Amino acid sequence: MIVERNHLEWRFDPASDARLPWVHGYDMRLLVICDEGYTSSLAAAALHDLGLRRSTDVIGGFQAWAGAGLPTARAEECSAVLATGAQGGMGGRVVPPCAGGLRGVVPPG
Repeated sequence: MIVERNHLEWRFDPASDARLPWVHGYDMRLLVICDEGYTSSLAAAALHDLGLRRSTDVIGGFQAWAGAGLPTARAEECSAVLATGAQGGMGGRVVPPCAGGLRGVVPPG
């Protein structure tokens, strides 16, 4: 799921009326990725401040991911919404980051 940085707190705060439909508690595990890892580190820290202590980011971001030879996809191959209904109240799957960086948060599968 792609979530812009300026929407992060109110979309992922379980106490927010504007939270995403699959955000139900503070024990969620969230992975944040940006292009080089700087913004995602700050975003993960902001999620921690909200009480989402299992949030983390990809060190080095998309550039490190692609540089390590991990799978990537062109932007037209990426889905904007990855959350699905699943057991445990938190669905979703991780897809490879898109070329140019996937800026947002995806619930790990």
